[in-house]
Amino acid sequence: MSFAGTASAQDTPALTAARYSFTVKSVSIRMPDGVKLAATLYMPVGAPQATRFPVLLNYLPYRKDDGEAQEDFGLLSYFASHGFVGAAVDIRGFGESGGTPPEREYSAHERQDGENVIAWLARQPWSNGKVGMFGISWGAFNSIQMAMRNPPALKAILAVEGTEKLFKEDVHYIDGIFHLDEFELGMDLSQGISGAPQFSLARKVIDPRMNSKPWSLTYLEHQRDGAFWHRPERPLSAIHVPCFLIAGLHDGYRDSVPRMLERVSAPVKAWIGPWNHAWPDDSDYGPLYAWRRQAVRWFAYWLEGKKTGVMQDPKVMIYLQHGYPPGDQDQSIPGVWRSESNWPPRGMWHQKLYLQPDRALSSTPAVSGQNVLHYIPSVGKNSGIFWWGDLQPDQRPVDAHSLVYETKPLAHDTTVMGMPRVMLDAAASAPMADWFARLEDVAPDGRVTLVTGAGLNGTQRTSMAHPKYLVPGKFYTLSFALHLASYVFPKGHRIRLAISNALWPMAWPTPYPMDTTLKLGGTQPSWVELPRMPLAGARPPATLLEPPAPVAKRSDINGSDYLWPGSYTTLPDKNGRSRVIWQGASNTRFPWGALRRSEKLIYEVDNANPAASSVAGYSHYTQTVGAHVLSWRSHLSVRSDQRKFYYTYTRELLRDGKLIIEHAWKRTIPRDHQ
Repeated sequence: MSFAGTASAQDTPALTAARYSFTVKSVSIRMPDGVKLAATLYMPVGAPQATRFPVLLNYLPYRKDDGEAQEDFGLLSYFASHGFVGAAVDIRGFGESGGTPPEREYSAHERQDGENVIAWLARQPWSNGKVGMFGISWGAFNSIQMAMRNPPALKAILAVEGTEKLFKEDVHYIDGIFHLDEFELGMDLSQGISGAPQFSLARKVIDPRMNSKPWSLTYLEHQRDGAFWHRPERPLSAIHVPCFLIAGLHDGYRDSVPRMLERVSAPVKAWIGPWNHAWPDDSDYGPLYAWRRQAVRWFAYWLEGKKTGVMQDPKVMIYLQHGYPPGDQDQSIPGVWRSESNWPPRGMWHQKLYLQPDRALSSTPAVSGQNVLHYIPSVGKNSGIFWWGDLQPDQRPVDAHSLVYETKPLAHDTTVMGMPRVMLDAAASAPMADWFARLEDVAPDGRVTLVTGAGLNGTQRTSMAHPKYLVPGKFYTLSFALHLASYVFPKGHRIRLAISNALWPMAWPTPYPMDTTLKLGGTQPSWVELPRMPLAGARPPATLLEPPAPVAKRSDINGSDYLWPGSYTTLPDKNGRSRVIWQGASNTRFPWGALRRSEKLIYEVDNANPAASSVAGYSHYTQTVGAHVLSWRSHLSVRSDQRKFYYTYTRELLRDGKLIIEHAWKRTIPRDHQ
């Protein structure tokens, strides 16, 4: 089919103007082992017959023919109209691609297949032999991983909201602490679903998918950092492919950008904006900006050799947020853009603020003292499932059960840009404890905005790969960085550091009732170090900060199958147990029928017996295909005691209400310092 490509008002410069209509083709790409990967190509139409085009690859498990169909159309039709072949490819075992789902995310098969796909795209007669790779989240992760491998035809990447650190920064062990949310629930069920629009029930297709081991089980079997988590990565210094990185200050993967700016020897360009886990023109939080035209400038330079001026742009553009009230509502965050020629930015200096026994936070080292905190496992329940991503509600309910230290009202606006660091001289009365540090902005009216934070699994204090139990009562020096921040604390506000031992349900509770103690002052004082910057600084050109342009949509797809953010409900404590419920639902109509999806997670913890924690998850995927209704269902249960996790998972497929396939997994897994 062919579509007309039209230029937006922002695409008027000749180098980035839409020049083509486009056609969409479905093809198969054969791998060396005979497995065929399904690809959809968005191809420019209207060029001279001998024209060869560069290719932009988006390589995902999220099902290009239904789950990603609407987004792919908007992105790849835009790139095709600007002279690139856009390629959407399902990884093996997902969507219409053949083969069995891999044993994990970013598997060896996925990486090798990715290199083969890039080579195939480069040698097609319509290709100029140069491939770029781009994507958000998973697509950013595997773009970075492909860049680490430097396949000959890969000439540049654009990675939005991704990281190379899979244990510490991905969603399975946030800051090294076990975490489970709707992503695992959705991916475990997606492993069992055949490709649209046929949804084949042929046994050779459906059995390998339905019987594939759920990834959530695999990850629970790897509770510490090590070879399993590092297999997909190579050193950042190995990257010789130019990288355009986009990150949100309200997304959990943002810390990768400073690392890559510092360690990648290839050209790196970075945008860091006030966004959550979304494209810069589609975040829940603004201001929003057009990014696709900047992507065209980037790829046209590296894949076509055009003089787009992109390498004269600032190396780093970062949004300096100005104090804003707490709350998770959609909003435009006040602030200004700053441009920097490198990272760390020029002019950065570090300010230490010391924790005082009277709960003050000041530049003067403390007199000796101690503060004790009683561990309440359900602390954090008012802050949602994620605390490093998305805006958060007022932190006062969490701070009420934390050790809180704060400055006097600030005499001047105070700028923080970078990764703050804390050093705690701490002890616990149990062999396992987590510490969470939150940097906050306290307004004159008492409202508390979360600026940034981080957690530390105390058993991982010296190594995430080789954890060691704490000796009860022994003091340890705990030093860890908080996540990237860019924020101006307004004059008259206070800077607060809050310390807790729980942030549930984001972090699985440690199993022992306990108290923890902070030692203040003396030879090893506790402090927070802030990366300070001048309030004024260079601004990027306004031409790089254009408002979003309309995104093309397919008229034959209505609705969205995106479940997040859903709803989050905190239930009243009952018999000492706390419970929160997350649930999301969606309805989408495709040309072949309607899709209904729903997910639900129920988290529980016993405040008197934190070892007895649990989460139960339910996922339903119901698709009409012709006269039939296909339903995929799953139930996940993870619970714990002091020594073990108890895992059960069931995946079912029903046709017109009749169960035709069921597979279950049940495991008892030792707790490994979690």
